[in-house]
Amino acid sequence: MRKILAASVAISMGMGVAGASKAADIVIGTPNWPSVQITGEILKVIIEDNIGLEVEIQTGTNPIVFEAMDKGAMHAHPEVWIPNQNNLHNTFVNEKGTVTRNEHGVKGFQAMCVHQSVADEYGITSIYDLTDPSNADLFDTNGDGRGEIWIGAPGWASTNIERIKAKSYGYDQTLDLVEMDETLAYANFQSAIEQDQPWVGFCYGPHYLFAIHDLHVLEEPPYDEAQWNIIQPTDDPAWLEKSSAPVAWEDASLHLYYPVSLESDYPDVASLFANMKLDSDSVAEMIKVVVIDGVEMSDFASQWVANNQDRVLDWLSN
Repeated sequence: MRKILAASVAISMGMGVAGASKAADIVIGTPNWPSVQITGEILKVIIEDNIGLEVEIQTGTNPIVFEAMDKGAMHAHPEVWIPNQNNLHNTFVNEKGTVTRNEHGVKGFQAMCVHQSVADEYGITSIYDLTDPSNADLFDTNGDGRGEIWIGAPGWASTNIERIKAKSYGYDQTLDLVEMDETLAYANFQSAIEQDQPWVGFCYGPHYLFAIHDLHVLEEPPYDEAQWNIIQPTDDPAWLEKSSAPVAWEDASLHLYYPVSLESDYPDVASLFANMKLDSDSVAEMIKVVVIDGVEMSDFASQWVANNQDRVLDWLSN
């Protein structure tokens, strides 16, 4: 847990220092989860070492990064989750035409998980099991008679969608929907395992969590586009009331997005962004090395680039 918390602090401090620096040639915007921040650091090393431009990394929520790319103040978002950010894609790619994306998406998934021991011992295997008050009591950690479920970090589009899904299935009536930083949530998960205490929460991949824990993904009805009616808070103040999603997520795809103007302003960088290719295993390993093994992010990025020169040269030369 100490390693996880230390890594989180290092990430936050590192990003804060970068945000305070002078204006750079290229500004990469990164929200608050490890894989997007690590990918941003790798791109920074590649651009500075091979193209000779100065790169700055700034933190920001998904809407802020897209607004900045639209205005030319930022030049990349390294990991946009689709369908989570479909509203931003539709606004800035389809309608405004100011932002484009790398089409080599990394496959991802999103769900609710418990530890396999919880599924085996208590029979919590389906999302509908969370609507039973007697089951929900298992996840009560503060003694108030209601269990807790982690639905994601503040600012994630998926967190809003999980709130919609909780309302749609009805377990918002039996469980308190908790939003907190991912690092703290998974530290709580680790503590629950050590204390043999049931825990339930949002899980996604690629992620190191599946490599170090035996997780059970709660069963849900399969994704059905006709039943997936999602409105984000940025689009309508009554988003929660008007939305419904009583089905599983569709498969996710993770893409790098960048301004169309980059193709004329910095064509070498635009080419790099268009050609970058990662895979789920590589991303999961990146997160593990930084968050679990405790390797400093910038050091890892430099070493990763040095160890993957053929891949990097391919991105730069296509």
